[in-house]
Amino acid sequence: MAASLVFRLHDKGPKLVREVLLERGWEEYDEEEREDEDWNLYWRGSAFRNAQYHNLLPWQRLNHHPKTAGITRKDCLARNLRRMRATFGSALYDFSPVAFILPNDYTRFLSEYDKLRPSRGPPAYWICKPVDLSRGRGIFLFEDLKDLVYDCPVIVQRYISDPLLISGYKFDLRIYVCVKSFHPLTVYIHQEGLVRFATEKYDLASLRNFYAHLTNTSINKLGPFYRTEKERVGRGCKWTMSKFRHFLHSQDVNQNLLWQRINNIVTLSLLTIAPSVPSCPNCLELFGFDVLVDVRFKPWLLEVNYSPALTLDCPADVAVKKRLIGDLVDLMNYTLVDGLREKAYQRRGCEKSRFHANLPANSSIPVFPKFKKPKFLKQSSGTQPLQTQALPVLKTNHRVGDFIRTFPFNTATLRAAQQELDIKVITRELQKLTGRLAKADKKRRTEKEEEKKDEDEEDFDSLLWGPKDPPLISQCLKRQ
Repeated sequence: MAASLVFRLHDKGPKLVREVLLERGWEEYDEEEREDEDWNLYWRGSAFRNAQYHNLLPWQRLNHHPKTAGITRKDCLARNLRRMRATFGSALYDFSPVAFILPNDYTRFLSEYDKLRPSRGPPAYWICKPVDLSRGRGIFLFEDLKDLVYDCPVIVQRYISDPLLISGYKFDLRIYVCVKSFHPLTVYIHQEGLVRFATEKYDLASLRNFYAHLTNTSINKLGPFYRTEKERVGRGCKWTMSKFRHFLHSQDVNQNLLWQRINNIVTLSLLTIAPSVPSCPNCLELFGFDVLVDVRFKPWLLEVNYSPALTLDCPADVAVKKRLIGDLVDLMNYTLVDGLREKAYQRRGCEKSRFHANLPANSSIPVFPKFKKPKFLKQSSGTQPLQTQALPVLKTNHRVGDFIRTFPFNTATLRAAQQELDIKVITRELQKLTGRLAKADKKRRTEKEEEKKDEDEEDFDSLLWGPKDPPLISQCLKRQ
């Protein structure tokens, strides 16, 4: 009987990962009972050291790709988006307000502040965020420059002051994104996510009221109205994405176009770092993309989270996150990988027996040498991680549980993701696809106005939220 799969958690967390894996029959790594290499999955909230990427064995997986801080640290994301705007145009990378990294960009910010300072028009509002803090810590809003006070590196952005509200409450969307590979770029987005509400009604007259302007759960669960009924929002501060889609349907919103634009944000953000992330086939990454939707139903990227929180604070968390981790494990496809580990240990056991049989009777060499890397594993030069070619090459599924593959999504993007990433081709295909969805939406609305009938909306799959059949997107692109 084959040994169980083994998982290893750094600092005993997160608890949800342990719970899901134990329910699936995995065993937890015990350093007193197992050797250093005897595990299949190592999960940690912080980054791995370079040596841990270099020393990976064929059956082992890590839950982080190397060098992804380019989008998960606020100042790095700002720099990368600025670079992409300069290269590919502001029209394409218009999904995040221009950020000023202070103190270095203070002069540039001051120029923009003076330009937007109102004489008669509406006031301009700004938001200030520490570059390397999470959970809403250190964030504040201001209108007057005299209120901009900081004691660490920060970014300042134009505040999106016209968010879409539900019953008067501001919210954002937590989108869960799994990057299975950066070479070639392979991206899955989970259909279920979280809608995170502020717990007091939105009011620009009270910029210092965090419970009205910030949607971070860690802040709002401490607020006075967290547990009270809040009209349509209800108790707590979270919905599931399913409930939000139901709300959009009730408002006659074209969800396909909205979700495609969100998908564009994810893909275009990942393209800023994909060429610079070293290849490491034995890794995958779960990002948390935070997206705000404004009153015109335009999505805006707020930030990208490294190791998004997996704590269970409410029923919405339980409904979403437990299934999320289960689907993530399925994406790893361990049924074939574990055989490598088992054979290696069987082979090592035989070698160990022969080794000890040849020792002198009173030998003082009790320890058998550690694993040697198989001959087919070549250590790459420089700082590049180990290129492990032993993992089976599997056909990439369009859908695994509630994870839907959103990139590559057609032959052109598949070719563009091979070898050196062809970003021009990818952006062209994204624009083409979004244009088709926008055209379909315009036609639908025109026909609806002309007919003046209450008919069910035509079923037009989006790349992100389609059914379990192959997405209609591929059919659209085949017609070209």
